[in-house]
Amino acid sequence: MSADWSWLFLDAHGNTMEGEGLPTAGFPTQSDAENFLGESWQELLAAGVEAVTLRQNEAVVYGPMSLRAAE
Repeated sequence: MSADWSWLFLDAHGNTMEGEGLPTAGFPTQSDAENFLGESWQELLAAGVEAVTLRQNEAVVYGPMSLRAAE
């Protein structure tokens, strides 16, 4: 099974983030990618990620979506 689904991690300025603690591998399904985010959003926020965009291959599925609660 291929890893076609991935998250793009964005900082507070909308810049793409990469680095230690952020996954670089993709996910085989949209459900797997969304489950990862549901389990990891707090750790991502603590690492400086402010928003995420879900992609299938290079196509944007949705996002950017804030990791912070709506006010």
